[in-house]
Amino acid sequence: MARFLVGNGAGFSGDRLDAALPVVRTLIARGCPAAMTFETLAERTLALGVLARRSREEAGFEPMLLPLLRPVLGLCLSHRIPIIGNFGAANPRGAAAAILRLAESLGLATPRIAVVEGDDVRGAIDDPAVIWPEGRPAAPVIAANAYLGAGPIAEALALGADIVVTGRVADPALALGPLIHAFGWSAPDELAAGTLVGHLLECGAQVTGGYFADPGVKDVPDVDRLGFPIAEVEPGGAIVITKADHTGGLVDRRTVTEQLLYEIHDPAAYLAPDVTLDITGVTVEEIGRDRVRIAGARGRPPPDTLKATVSIEGGFLGEGEISYAGPNALARARLAAETLRARLAASAGTVRLRIDILGLQASFDSDEGARGGAANPDGEFRVRLAAASADREAAEAAAREVLHLYCCGPAGGGGVRTAVTPRVATLSALLPRRLVSPRVSLVG
Repeated sequence: MARFLVGNGAGFSGDRLDAALPVVRTLIARGCPAAMTFETLAERTLALGVLARRSREEAGFEPMLLPLLRPVLGLCLSHRIPIIGNFGAANPRGAAAAILRLAESLGLATPRIAVVEGDDVRGAIDDPAVIWPEGRPAAPVIAANAYLGAGPIAEALALGADIVVTGRVADPALALGPLIHAFGWSAPDELAAGTLVGHLLECGAQVTGGYFADPGVKDVPDVDRLGFPIAEVEPGGAIVITKADHTGGLVDRRTVTEQLLYEIHDPAAYLAPDVTLDITGVTVEEIGRDRVRIAGARGRPPPDTLKATVSIEGGFLGEGEISYAGPNALARARLAAETLRARLAASAGTVRLRIDILGLQASFDSDEGARGGAANPDGEFRVRLAAASADREAAEAAAREVLHLYCCGPAGGGGVRTAVTPRVATLSALLPRRLVSPRVSLVG
């Protein structure tokens, strides 16, 4: 096999639903063996899936799974492009069943779906060998999921799966798995190259100009129709990053370098379940329009432990916002903030409070603007209160104080919105590999 293509159709839960189709069409047009990946899990997404299953057993997978796959499922099946996604979240079997129903509703032949399980390690985290870098959880555990490697994905493809549904796997494993299957890779440098492919693709449009555009500084054409990325991979480990044909966006040395360094704690030792990746010798070269060649990834043996994200109950967050506009609006907004602080002073023992005036310093984690920093006194300002508490009633009471400002606060306030939501906090744990048992099963 001279070359294998890996496309990406999502970089997070809730990503664009129209992004995958141009990628799949491009994969088909190139005529090379290919796989299509969807990355939809963030650190807390699995905990939200577990909570969803408490209300409805058949829930817990990516909420937008069916509209995400509907445009491309038939094309991928007919052109033998396997789909690999961690959209199974907290319920991979439920996701597989939903995909089977989708295929039937579209009149497609029944796809062969592999389910990867074993990432749920709630039953293992009490083992004394588990390492807790941030301390053991003090609150009830909602979810605990280890980051599995690419081996189960490659195994599923070897079994003939058309679609591989996983829960928590390391993001790069979504691309490394099909590359192991395609090329038979096992050497550290090969696994490093495949891990680098997955790392570059995992955030979707971040490598094609999304989260990059800065008008006049880093211009990106046609952001409204941003194309998603494709990796062209050679058996020797050379990589070309490009994007879907006839789409907007940009792939150049800058976009690739930004994504290359994204979330890399140590460029010489990026720890993944399959390999320790060293990118210090990686070269990034523009070889054509929207085509960047990457080479030089090096690998060493992976760590002895697997990381797990442990999600715990984090209390409640009460939020409230109100706007002030027109002449002297800033002074009225500041008076509203002072009023809220005074009214909530007595709750300091049960509520952690933050009040910002949006448009001044809120984004920079400072309350200087709210306390009198220089700004145009006229205009439009929005006061935001955030109150964290272990007690729901205390969070609700704090949020209601914003509502009270309608008639019990400065002149001209309007547009109040309040909400109280349960919070999910996360910790990391390091598990000996013997405590984690991935397994693959076929359905359909």
